[in-house]
Amino acid sequence: MLAVVKTPHIRIHIEGRIPPRLITVLKKEYGKGVRLVDDAETDDELVDVFQTDWYRRTKARLTPGKNLRIYRQNTKMTQAQLGKLIALPKQYVSNMENDIRPISKNMAIKLAGIFKTSVARFIG
Repeated sequence: MLAVVKTPHIRIHIEGRIPPRLITVLKKEYGKGVRLVDDAETDDELVDVFQTDWYRRTKARLTPGKNLRIYRQNTKMTQAQLGKLIALPKQYVSNMENDIRPISKNMAIKLAGIFKTSVARFIG
């Protein structure tokens, strides 16, 4: 199955089995612009998402703090829980997520270990 979202500026193609939660999020975000299309119905050219202006704009807006929030939320962890893991109060975590407090190199290494990702995600 293929999910296609058409707006004046955005077109998203997702191939394969699409989780219902993702379809719900897309419908909430784009409303009636979301269409589910069987693979056989489309012969549109596929585009590498990493080469799109949308991806470049989105990546440019992602700060180390926003990445931290995304990783924390994806693991269903609260700020308090993360604070306990790094031995800091939840307000400190909040300040990092909101880019009020920068993420140091040592902190980025700790966070990368916790979330099993690259240190670069948390360095500006």
